[in-house]
Amino acid sequence: MEISARNALKGSVKAMVPGVVNTEVTVEVAPGVEITAVITKASAEKLGLMEGKAVYAVIKSSDVMIATD
Repeated sequence: MEISARNALKGSVKAMVPGVVNTEVTVEVAPGVEITAVITKASAEKLGLMEGKAVYAVIKSSDVMIATD
């Protein structure tokens, strides 16, 4: 895999919640550390996603914000 995004975290699919148009995919990147993405249902099917499958969570963003209470 070649990709220009600088942040690609390897993990495995922990859970999937399919909807009519989109699918919510939760990826466990470390024990107890999860990232959730919403992708199209068609993309989830094309990638053959299922629980336990090894994947990369790719984060591409021009801004990252930090907040405190």
